Amino acid sequence: MNFLSDCSSVGRRDYSEDEARAMGGEPVFLNVYDMYWLNNYFSPMGIGIYHTGIEVNGSEFAFGGHPYSFSGVFEIIPKESTELGENFKFRESILLGYTRLSSSSIEEIVDQFGDDFRGETYHLVHKNCNHFSMALSRILCGAEIPTWVNRLASLTACLPFFQRCIPGEWLTPVALANNLREYDAIEEVNSDQQRLV
Repeated sequence: MNFLSDCSSVGRRDYSEDEARAMGGEPVFLNVYDMYWLNNYFSPMGIGIYHTGIEVNGSEFAFGGHPYSFSGVFEIIPKESTELGENFKFRESILLGYTRLSSSSIEEIVDQFGDDFRGETYHLVHKNCNHFSMALSRILCGAEIPTWVNRLASLTACLPFFQRCIPGEWLTPVALANNLREYDAIEEVNSDQQRLV
């Protein structure tokens, strides 16, 4: 099946949802969430830490990391930041284009993405939720997501010094899991030592 023949880019970002439907398809939105309070300070400078998901047909699809070898792609209620966690706040929704793909075709595509976007492959700089949103948007409507959304990861990838400044456990879920195991082991040793005293 040629999915690209059933999608097209709106070409501008100010169409209403009704206008997009009138053009022959379902609107495809990029939902952007602020991560952490730092964005209050850094986003005016053109950088920030953002989570994104693609909304289509009343569902939002995104990618997140975990230390296992199954899909990291998940579905949430659109714009519902409480499902993401307390450090997330919905920022804005950007109309990327529209798609004429059926709901079942979209579900098939998202399922296929789970093979490439497995939880343990998540990397804060090289393969994050914004990379997923870009790939899914290209398939659904042929549109790119705005560059500012993933600018911090792009800068960090180009300037390895910045990546070395980021704590390793922030980069991948596997590193985080290993760090937590080490922390638990240290805590257990400390607890044993305190019982002996």
